[in-house]
Amino acid sequence: MKVFALAASMRKDSVNRRLLGVATDMARAAGAEIDAAEFRGFAMPLYDGDLEAASGVPAAARALGERIAASDAWILASPEYNWSIPGTLKNAIDWLSRIRPVPLDGKSVLLLSASPGLGGGFRGLTALRAPLEGLGCWCYPRQFALPRAPRAWGDDGALKDSALADSLATMVGDYLSAARALAAR
Repeated sequence: MKVFALAASMRKDSVNRRLLGVATDMARAAGAEIDAAEFRGFAMPLYDGDLEAASGVPAAARALGERIAASDAWILASPEYNWSIPGTLKNAIDWLSRIRPVPLDGKSVLLLSASPGLGGGFRGLTALRAPLEGLGCWCYPRQFALPRAPRAWGDDGALKDSALADSLATMVGDYLSAARALAAR
């Protein structure tokens, strides 16, 4: 099973990128092949219908769509900005919605978030589900939100809290089982 992994953060030292790394290590251990991408690699202009009419969907949006389409599953780690979705991620989703066929349609996704706050980014993940599901994506019912993320890591890069690490590992394994079943349909 090929899993596309993306942290929707522009920060080099993003806690969401760190969380995604832990989750993808768990997915590899469960037998998944990981295609990890840097969100910075998909820089695209703000969605503009006039721009689309004049020059089509930007190459970066098409490249992102191709990576998603070529995978069997998707793990997406997203920060929470002001209780919602980062504008850069929403913009990418808007451009993806203009590609035919829509690369998100029929894909499954596991949503993760890490945040310095006590909510761990949960509100942002809840908001993120709406556009993804509206475009035909199946969002795994459980979400993983890591609170107080800057202090969550040990010196080895692993989560310090073994109960949280076990919860994430179980969620990743359960998601991969569901994603395999959906991809086989």
